[in-house]
Amino acid sequence: MTEDPLIESLRRAVAAAPDDTTLRLHLATLLVGAGDGSAAVEHLAQVLSQDPGSDAARALMSRALGVPAAPPAPEQVPEDGASDEHAGDGAGFDWRRAESDLGDRVPPMFADSSAGQSEVAAYDVEQSALTLADVGGMDDVKKRLNAAFLAPMRNEKLRKMYGKSLRGGLMLYGPPGCGKTFIARALAGEIGAQFLTVSMAQILDMWIGNSEKNVHELFEVARASAPCVLFLDEVDAIGHKRSRLSSDGMRSAVNQLLLELDSVASDNAGLFVLAATNHPWDVDAALRRPGRLDRTLLVLPPDRDARVAIWRYHLSERPVAGIDLKRLAKLTEGYSGADIAHACDSASELALMESIDLDEPRMISQLDIETALRDIRPSVTAWFETARNVALFANEDGTYDDLAAYLRKNRKL
Repeated sequence: MTEDPLIESLRRAVAAAPDDTTLRLHLATLLVGAGDGSAAVEHLAQVLSQDPGSDAARALMSRALGVPAAPPAPEQVPEDGASDEHAGDGAGFDWRRAESDLGDRVPPMFADSSAGQSEVAAYDVEQSALTLADVGGMDDVKKRLNAAFLAPMRNEKLRKMYGKSLRGGLMLYGPPGCGKTFIARALAGEIGAQFLTVSMAQILDMWIGNSEKNVHELFEVARASAPCVLFLDEVDAIGHKRSRLSSDGMRSAVNQLLLELDSVASDNAGLFVLAATNHPWDVDAALRRPGRLDRTLLVLPPDRDARVAIWRYHLSERPVAGIDLKRLAKLTEGYSGADIAHACDSASELALMESIDLDEPRMISQLDIETALRDIRPSVTAWFETARNVALFANEDGTYDDLAAYLRKNRKL
């Protein structure tokens, strides 16, 4: 059956202006009239996520779901309240009696400003004690951070003279376990700002409209804590390319993130947004436009100086003796920080088990660590296989030039 041309036109208009609730409501009305209630439900859910109090949307949702409308309320309620007892005896569906019977046993299907499901109200805003001096090695990363944030912030007159803006954010990308979160925390301590980190898994919600509400609430907390570094871990989970998303709810969550980064309704002064991802090629291009996450920084496996610092950090509170940190750094070239931490844990287990057998504690030795390393391989190998294809075939705009240079230097390209 050919679709009504007016409905087709409204679909295109809604796709061009997804936040226009009036358009969505008009389209949903026509869809219900055409008997396509399932399609209308999706649009009405979007309307209710933005305007939970819309009586028109709620009434239309009842029609789309095939629920009979409630009869008009009586003009006068008897003093003895008898009308409430038999309110459902008429032809219509008595919503008041149904709500009374069900109580709190059935949660609402859609997000409501008064609903309490899946609230993400309390975020842990902390004061970081780390600085970039605590980050061993990684001189290239520190230089980029200095140019992007630190130098313009510390030299306001020069920043204004050269027209350098502090707007926009920075996206850290690279293989997993290489210290992206540690670097973000150190940057917050370097500028004396509060630090707020959140995984996108904490933001996404099964209830329609709640993901968008959680994103907005997160940014409101960060703005209230300014100066604040807001660190969005696993940003590809919510900032995934919208062209690959089949859910209107997920697309709306991405749109909400874009809205908060643009700060249309609020002021982002003193808010520094950092994001991290292992898969930057899956992040929506709109998130990387100017004023948003418009700068990228490749965080690679730690260099030799960084590996020495990581070994020292993870062994500092363990009973060790005769450890050669420089040799360990040489043995773990290409390993991530997480791999080194895992090796320390494995070496500790070896010493612990032998101490139990001997019934006498002993120190963790160089031999324990090297024995543990024989069973541990770099975890970043699979990531570099994917990254190699991206650098070869998806780098037309030069976004991954740093990655390509590293791969060529290490003969992986």
